[in-house]
This record gives sequence, structure tokens and C-alpha cells, in this order.
Amino acid sequence: MKLANQIALVTGAASGIGLAIARRYVAEGARVAVADLNEAGAQAAAAELTAMGPGEAFGLAMDVSSEEAVAAGVAAIEARWGTVSVLVANAGVQIVNPIEAFSFADWKRLLAIHLDGAFLTTRAVLPGMYAAGAGSVILMGSVHSKAASPLKSAYVTAKHGLAGLARAIAKEGGPKGVRANLICPGFVRTPLVDRQIPEQARELGISEEEVVKKVMLGQTVDGEFTTVDDIAELALFFAAFPTNALTGQSLIASHGWVME
Repeated sequence: MKLANQIALVTGAASGIGLAIARRYVAEGARVAVADLNEAGAQAAAAELTAMGPGEAFGLAMDVSSEEAVAAGVAAIEARWGTVSVLVANAGVQIVNPIEAFSFADWKRLLAIHLDGAFLTTRAVLPGMYAAGAGSVILMGSVHSKAASPLKSAYVTAKHGLAGLARAIAKEGGPKGVRANLICPGFVRTPLVDRQIPEQARELGISEEEVVKKVMLGQTVDGEFTTVDDIAELALFFAAFPTNALTGQSLIASHGWVME
């Protein structure tokens, strides 16, 4: 098992990409804290994963934009299992609007969840990782860490910022044995993406079918969505990589929509 004896914190893990990552980690023997704003969902997911084994999970409520909530959540993990060795900062939201109609409150909320959340969770787990001389920090970026799309100014800004944060963590953490990397998915068919389809159809004045075929998948090589399992495999790859050779990097999984 690739993650035996590893303790992981995955945020936004009650559903979607986060749940797929937590499931993959438990299948590889990890103990996984399933953190989510939806406490009931997190606990239900954790029960399902523990029953699956061979690793185990527990669910906890965590508002990643709250300094106090993050500190309390990490303290609860450490009290239960010990030092977090793998962090996946996955929690996120999407708000679609043209810049001139984007409310400042929505702008601040999106950046707080993506950027503040990644910063606060990273800051909370680094002391333990440094003391252990090892750790893996995985931030959830996007193809929008590399490119831009209309109607997504806050999201594009946040995802570009996460690329810089991952590199800064890698530079500071490297001498202390801590790696940091960024996963950059294309469109993954999750509830978050499903909510965007009618929103973008309305804003762009096109059909929902056109949003999927032209806006979301039009630049891919095969017209296919990336899957949650695709991203879970990348999260496993980064978490289980055996040396510090792979750090400060970003890996795109987008069916060729964005290439480097």
C-alpha cells in the first residue's frame, strides 16, 4: 500500500473531487480526515470510507476560511492520530459573473475559500511536518491556474495565486523535507460544474448543450470531461512520490485543453 501509516487531511472532501481523493487514499492504507463545511456529509463519507478500508477516516466540520476553525480541526486530527503528513487543500467554490457585475462580497468570499483556505491549512500543518522532517502539501489548482476564461475573474485570480503559493511552500519547505505541488484539472463533472452550466448559458445567451460542447469541452482533444478518479490518481502520485525531487510543480489533467 502506497500510503500506509500516512495521515492525510483532505478539505472539501464530503463530495466530488475531495471525496474521490479521500477514497483513493484510504484504499492505499492512509488515515484520512474528511474535512468539509458540511459536517454531516463529512461524517457520512468517513463512515463509508472506513467500512471500505484498509485505511480509515473520520469526518469533521471545517470552514477553511476561518483561522479558528482550521486550527481546531488540525488540533483534533493531531489529538486523534498524530502529525498530518499529507495535506490536500481542495475546498473551493465557483461564482460566475462579468467583472462589472461581480459583487465585492462574492469576490472576497471566493478568494477567502480558495486562497485563505490553502494558506491557513498549510500554515496549520507545517509545524508538524517540519518536526517530522517530511510532508506533502497538495493544492488544488485548475487549468485556470494557467489560462483565463470570461466570467471567472475571481476564480482565475485565486487559481493563479495558488500556483504561486505552491512554489513558495516548496521553496521554504524543501530544506525541511516538505514538498508542495499543484494539481490543475480541466472541467470535472461535479455538482460545482453542473451548477455552472445553466449560469453560463444564461450569461452567454447560448444553450446548456453549447456550454458543455463549446465552452467547457471545445478545446479538449476528445470532447471528454476529466473525472474525479483522474484527479484522485494525481493526488496519490504527488502524495506517494518517494523523494523531494518532485516539488514546486504543477500537473494539468484536462484532456489536452491546456498544454505545457
